[in-house]
Amino acid sequence: MTATAQQTAPERTQVIEVLRQRFGDRLTTGQAIREQHGKGESYHPPALPDAVIFAETTEEVQEIVQACAAIKMPVIPFGVGTSLEGHVQALNGGVSIDLSRMNNVLEVNAADLDVRVQAGVTRKQLNEYLRDTGLFFPIDPGADATLGGMTATRASGTNAVRYGTMRENVLGLTVVTADGRIINTARRSRKSSAGYDLTRLFIGSEGTLGVITEVSLRVYGIPEAISSAVCQFSSLDEAVEAVILTIQSGIPVARIELLDDIQMGACIDYSNLTGYARKPTLFYEFHGSETGVAEQAESARMIADDFGGEAFKWATKPEDRSALWQARHDAYYAALSLRPGCKGWASDVCVPISRLAECIAETKQDLVDMDLKAPLVGHVGDGNFHLSYLVDTEDAAEMARTKEHNERMVARALAMGGTCTGEHGVGYSKIHYLQQEHGDALALMRTIKTAFDPDNIMNPGKIVRL
Repeated sequence: MTATAQQTAPERTQVIEVLRQRFGDRLTTGQAIREQHGKGESYHPPALPDAVIFAETTEEVQEIVQACAAIKMPVIPFGVGTSLEGHVQALNGGVSIDLSRMNNVLEVNAADLDVRVQAGVTRKQLNEYLRDTGLFFPIDPGADATLGGMTATRASGTNAVRYGTMRENVLGLTVVTADGRIINTARRSRKSSAGYDLTRLFIGSEGTLGVITEVSLRVYGIPEAISSAVCQFSSLDEAVEAVILTIQSGIPVARIELLDDIQMGACIDYSNLTGYARKPTLFYEFHGSETGVAEQAESARMIADDFGGEAFKWATKPEDRSALWQARHDAYYAALSLRPGCKGWASDVCVPISRLAECIAETKQDLVDMDLKAPLVGHVGDGNFHLSYLVDTEDAAEMARTKEHNERMVARALAMGGTCTGEHGVGYSKIHYLQQEHGDALALMRTIKTAFDPDNIMNPGKIVRL
């Protein structure tokens, strides 16, 4: 019997009633709210918490965790529910702590290029707040996710090829631990040699080691010039080869995104993109000085020409760039529109960029051979691509084929020196791939989990099984 199964139903009810007296109508056990907090964006079936509490301060999170820890009741952090691998499902019930009301920007240090925010601040909210300071936060996973959730899943996105992921841009955290302590993982200095790097340990921990309540982030000056372009290709292989040579040539593109012909067609229809063909497509963006951007763009254009790319179509006006990138961010919903009534099974892998063309080609051929529909998009500048399987979850044979394809894709990526997920995270959906990817290191991860959370109350069933 696991620790999470040790408390009884009356004990849970008693703790929930104590918390209700403390939090009033910010605690709910209503079915609709529990269903909302028991699932993310993907096909995974809901797993409902016993209660949802809307916290507003770190101290309130501490109170909730301490009450739950007393009877070993699970705690599941929740941002806005945009996760794709089953991160927020309450597999053993418990209390879902909704952090969306913790949405204050606490500190902006423009001279030091850093900010401190509560975990419920979203990336769009932060950039709106920063707009008049001349600064911006570049990590852009597409969804308007909370920064706490982005930290917990080690998110990246379209700008990662230039600015890195959350791993490179989180400077420090405030965390409520499984036993109810409040800790700060780092000071404001840009570097330190003092002790273990707890910040990096909590980044990507998916709520399994503690609840992140505040995040200190690196921010950047808004570039003098920004220019976006679209280039289309006759084949997916030509588009990928153009990406590989662009990166190998050292051109500092800010974004370079790939859409296959199916995904591009879906985006044309869903986002009303006019003037484009239903062909493999690259979206580029360049940041820097006026001269630098022009040079970068010309170098990228010449490479694209060598691989049969059509003439770049430029989007230099802010409103045109926004429309273009919004279409890219809506790709998942555009894909769902290709098969009304279906559900989306989103998966991603990441490989060394030298193996990217091979991995994509073999993955696409498997889709044809297995009679599956799954538009492809990719943050291909760093070797990361995504499939959105369009599945009828009631069709057992189709679900089995989809599972087999996903397993083949992951196995292929691992054989090429890649990873089972470059961006989505593990949740419980990809938990069974970690032994193959990490080997004996997985046992050390379990040791860390047990040390931080001996009663296994923090988002149990995710990343590692105990």
